[in-house]
Amino acid sequence: QVQLVESGGGLVQPGGSLRLSCAGSGIIFSVYDMAWYRQSPGKERELVATVTRNSRTNYGDSVKARFTISRDNAKNTVYLQMNSLEPDNTAVYYCNARRWSDHWGQGTQVTVSS
Repeated sequence: QVQLVESGGGLVQPGGSLRLSCAGSGIIFSVYDMAWYRQSPGKERELVATVTRNSRTNYGDSVKARFTISRDNAKNTVYLQMNSLEPDNTAVYYCNARRWSDHWGQGTQVTVSS
């Protein structure tokens, strides 16, 4: 019943931009804190950004590019706008929803390469 579906990943050149989306269903989306995590080969999963139920945002220390997290509760969707992308941003990006329980999407691949 609970689903988080990421989209928007792909191949982009350094300096380019991508906008990731995560559509939630099966949860009361508006009361969940949402987050984006990422994981690349040989590295631990790390927090990229969070946005709380009232749209307060925080960003992980590892974020070096221009990233912005936002949410649209009317669409049950959280976004991650990624600008000025660098090769070290390459990873699988996962959507997370957390309140009384913890839910994860399947991830979407972001590859930054020329």
